[in-house]
Amino acid sequence: MSKVMKTMDGNEAAAYASYAFTEVAGIFPITPSSPMAEKTDDWAANGKKNLFGQTVKVVEMQSEAGAAGTVHGSLSAGALTTTYTASQGLLLMIPNLYKIAGEQLPGVFNVSARAVASHALNIFGDHSDVYACRQTGCAMLCESSVQEVMDLTPVAHCAALEGKLPFINFFDGFRTSHEIQKVECIDYDELSKIVDMDAVNAFRRRALNPEHPVLRGTAQNPDIYFQAREAANKFYDALPAVVEEYMGEINRITGRDYKLFNYYGAPDAERIIIAMGSACEAIEETIDYLAAKGEKVGLVKVHLFRPFVAEKLLEAIPKTVKKIAVLDRTKEPGAQGEPLYMDVCTAMFEVENAPVVVGGRYGLGSKDVTPAQFIAVYANLSLDKPKNHFTIGIVDDVTNHSLEVGEEVNVTGDDGTISCKFWGLALTVLLVLTKTPSKSSVTTQTCTHRLTSATTPKSPAVSHRATCVSVTNLSAPHTWLRQQTSLLVTNRNM
Repeated sequence: MSKVMKTMDGNEAAAYASYAFTEVAGIFPITPSSPMAEKTDDWAANGKKNLFGQTVKVVEMQSEAGAAGTVHGSLSAGALTTTYTASQGLLLMIPNLYKIAGEQLPGVFNVSARAVASHALNIFGDHSDVYACRQTGCAMLCESSVQEVMDLTPVAHCAALEGKLPFINFFDGFRTSHEIQKVECIDYDELSKIVDMDAVNAFRRRALNPEHPVLRGTAQNPDIYFQAREAANKFYDALPAVVEEYMGEINRITGRDYKLFNYYGAPDAERIIIAMGSACEAIEETIDYLAAKGEKVGLVKVHLFRPFVAEKLLEAIPKTVKKIAVLDRTKEPGAQGEPLYMDVCTAMFEVENAPVVVGGRYGLGSKDVTPAQFIAVYANLSLDKPKNHFTIGIVDDVTNHSLEVGEEVNVTGDDGTISCKFWGLALTVLLVLTKTPSKSSVTTQTCTHRLTSATTPKSPAVSHRATCVSVTNLSAPHTWLRQQTSLLVTNRNM
C-alpha cells in the first residue's frame, strides 16, 4: 500500500473509513460522536464518492431514536446504512438494535463510547453505553487508537455484510475520538478490493420490494418463537472467522497484525491484564517500563467483544500466566463483576489449573488513567491473595475498594520516541491534569501540555501527542485555554 499520512482524530478516521461502505447515514448529533456525522455530511455535500461511486445520502432526524429507525428502514430497503452515536443516544437506539440484529441486517453503528448519566450527567468517555447493548445481538468491535479506528472500521463493515449481522464499532469517547494523530490512511482503491460484492448483491436482493413481496416483522407465539431465536446461532458461531478473515485482509494491506485478541508483553509472563479501549496503549508503555526492570508482565487487548470467543482468548494468553486482572471501564451495580471480567471468568471455568482472575474498574467518566495505576494492578497480582473488585484512579474511602497507588513514573524512553499518553481533554486542548502537593497542605492543579511529533516502534504512524511541561498559574484558565487552542491550530500540521 502506498502510505498516505494524514493528521486526524478518531472521529474523522471512523468517518473516513465508514463513508467508503455507506449509502445512507441516519444521524443525530451527540457529544462526542457529532464530528463523525459532521464530516460525513460535509463530504456528501461536496460530492465525495463512496466505493460504489455514489454520494452518501445523509438524513438528520430529530432524535437518536429517529436515526435508528432510519437505519432500520433504510437497511430493510436494501441500502448500506450507518449511524454515529454515543451514550444516551445509543440507549435510545436499543429497541431498533434488537430488530436490526434479529432481521440480520448489516448496519454499522459507530460509537465514541461515553458514560451514561446515572447520579449525574457526564459527557466524557467510558464503556457503560456499549456494555448496555450486550444482549441486543449486535457484534461489537473495539479499537484502542486512531490508527486502529482507521484500520478496523472497514473490518466492521465488511464482516457485517458477509456475516449478515449488524456491528457496534466503538472506541473511547474524547480519549480516542478527539485524539489527533498522524495515521496511515487506507486508500479507497484498496478497500474496494476487499468488499465481497456477492454479499452486497445478496443483501440487496433481500430488500423489501413490492415487485416480490415477503412477510417480515410478524408476531410469534410460544409454539415457534424460541425455535426461531435459536436458529440464529449458526450466524454468530460463524462470525468470528469472518472477522478474522477481514482482519487478515487489513493486515495484508497495512503490514500490521490484528487479531480478535492481541497479546503484548513477555512471552513467559506470569501476570497479565486483560482490557480493551485506549487504556491498552498506556498499559503497553507501562509493560515496557516494567520489562526493563525484569518483570514478566503482559496485556491481552480485546478487539472482538461480541461474539466473545473464549477459545481465541485462551490462545492469546501465555501458558505461564498465573494471575490475571481484568479491567472494565464501567460499573454494573449489584453484579458479581463487570461484563468483561465475567466473560473472562466464564472462559476460565473449564480450564484445568486456571489462573487466578480478579477484576477492577478504572477510568469512569474519563477519570485520569496513569502508569502508576497499572503498576499498582500488577503489584496487586503479586500478592498471594490479590484484591478483587478493586478500583484504580480514585481513593475510595467509603467502601475501601481502591488499590494503593505509588508515585507517578516516567515511562518515556531515553530517546524520547515514546511520549506521555496519559492526558485528558478540555475543550479542544490536549491536557494532562495532575495533582501535585504544594509546600502547604493544599493540593493544587497543574496543567501540563506540549504537542510533539513522535514515531514509536509499536506504530509506524507518526503521532502528535502530549508530553510534560508545567503551567501552574491558572488564575485565568479561560484565557489560557484560548491561547493554547490557538497554539494547537497553528501547529496542528507541523
